[in-house]
Parts: sequence; structure tokens; C-alpha cells
Amino acid sequence: MTRRSTMADIASQAGVSISTVSKVLNGRSDVSAQTRAKVQRLLGQHGYTAPGRQERAGGLIEFVVNELDSPWAVELIRGAEEVVQKAGMGLVVSAVHGRSRLARQWLDALATRGSLGAILVISELSPSQERELRRFGIPFAVVHPAADPSPDVPSVGATNWPGGFTATRHLIELGHRRIAMIGGPPGRLSSRARLDGYRAALEEAGIAFDPSLVRHGDFGHELAHRHALDLLALPERPTAIFAGSDHQSLGAYRALRDRGLRVPEDVSVVGFDDLPFADWVTPRLTTVRQPLSEMTALAAHMVLQLLDGDDLDTTRVELATKLVIRESTAPAPAD
Repeated sequence: MTRRSTMADIASQAGVSISTVSKVLNGRSDVSAQTRAKVQRLLGQHGYTAPGRQERAGGLIEFVVNELDSPWAVELIRGAEEVVQKAGMGLVVSAVHGRSRLARQWLDALATRGSLGAILVISELSPSQERELRRFGIPFAVVHPAADPSPDVPSVGATNWPGGFTATRHLIELGHRRIAMIGGPPGRLSSRARLDGYRAALEEAGIAFDPSLVRHGDFGHELAHRHALDLLALPERPTAIFAGSDHQSLGAYRALRDRGLRVPEDVSVVGFDDLPFADWVTPRLTTVRQPLSEMTALAAHMVLQLLDGDDLDTTRVELATKLVIRESTAPAPAD
């Protein structure tokens, strides 16, 4: 039986939360004498000793992400790594590529490594995965949740609806009326929120929503390229494209070049993320910045706080997005 699963068993037998057991282990005073005595008795029966600060300083925090081969993933890892390193701990990075088999392998490896916490940036946290983490007594936080997490799951996201609204309103203020959107997977929480923000901005401006101007992609550039070509082939092509990610913006850039069109003279483009390359492509990309490294840094702080037996002020946090205006947007071309 692993150290963390023993901790979960003790919490279950004592009728308390794992965080309460952690508080007793760490000598916290905010536990009643009766509860403390019960937990300490069970700890003794199990021969459980707390991972002291020295041991914890060399401990591991898991960082699980779908893909590693993108600047998006690098920004996410960077934020968590800085916080974990300052705590004197190590970060173990795993990629599951959205495959349940690899997710199962990661969970098995987590138990073997004896990791103390986990930061999850994955398409979906299944109920079985959540149960397994709780069985091991592993504190965890989800970043960029694909769906609305349950209230007891710590999560960090971004204000996607305001981001979609602000991006679209910026294009409307430049005189655009036929504004296309290439979004992410329709089942993803962030994709739906950005689309809803796009639609709300159109409605506010009195512009009818046109479903033919919306395409759903995978946040990658290849499918976005095909979608953009399709949009540009419409009898009345859009004068602006709002892409659900900076990578999708690159796909739109390529499609426009393929059709001999210029950004932004012929078609304006807005992205979402503000990855480092957004300031280096030509023309420099107007995009919605979501604070990726700050999101994972906050998730890391949450995990460390739970590891110390502290209660979180809130389990759900959304960090603000911000429109960054550069050179890829301009007034709509004259008819």
C-alpha cells in the first residue's frame, strides 16, 4: 500500500477529509482535539509518518498535458515549473495525447513514483481518473478544464467569453460586418465560451449571426487552413476572421496567402492566446492574451496549498484575458 493511499484510508476511517489528516500530520492547530486524537491513533496503527519538509523538498509534482510539441504547452509548463522549483520540488511532465491508454499508464506511473501532487492540462478528467487520484490521496488541480468541473475539483481557467466578445467587437468597430470564426472543438468549454462571446458581440451591434461563417477545428493550424480556404470560397467572403487560437490564425494566414489575399488589407485576422510567435509573424498578430503561465502557476500554488493541508479560498478561478492589438487588423475594405 502506498503512502498516499494509506493517507486516504486513514481519512476514510476517521470520517474526515484528506486535508484534515494532512493538517494533523503538519501540526496545524485548526483541528479539534477530538478529531486530532482520532487521526493520530489511526496514523499510529498504520505506521504512517508524515513526509517531513526535508523529504517533501525533494518530492515530485506531476504535470500532465495532452501535447508537448507546441509553444502553448511550453508556456503552460513554464508557469508551473517556476512555482514548483521555488518550493524545492521537481516537476515530472507527461503527455497523454488524448489517449485513455496513455492516461492509464500515467496513473500507474504516478503511484510508482510516489508523486505528491498533480497539475492536469488534459482534454477530460474522467470520473475514474478523479477517483484514482483521490484514492491515492493526491491533491490536484485542473487547468483549462474541457467541461464544467464539479465544485470540489480545483480548476483554473481564463475568461473566454469576454475574450471572444472583445475580439469580435474590435473587428466590428473597424467596420467589419462579415466576420467569420474558426473555433475549437464544439464540446470544449473554452470553445463554446469564445463562440458565445462572438455571437454576443454581433448581437450587440445588430449584426445577424450567420452559421455559414462558423467552422469548428481542433485549435491546430492544419484544419484551420482548410476551414479558412472554405470560408474564402464563399460567394461573399468574410472581411475578417476570428480564430480560436494563435495556431489557427497561422492556418488562416496560409490560406489567405494561397488565395493571393493580404492581411489585413483584404482580410483582418484576430487570434487567441498571445503566444510568443504572435509578435514575430508578419504582420504581427492581433490576438486575445490568455495568461497561460500564470494559470499553471496558480494551479501549482493550489496543489502546494492542499499538500500543506490548507483549505482553498475557492476551487474555481478564471484569470482575465486581454485584447492585444497589433498589425493584423485594419478597417474593413470598401465594397
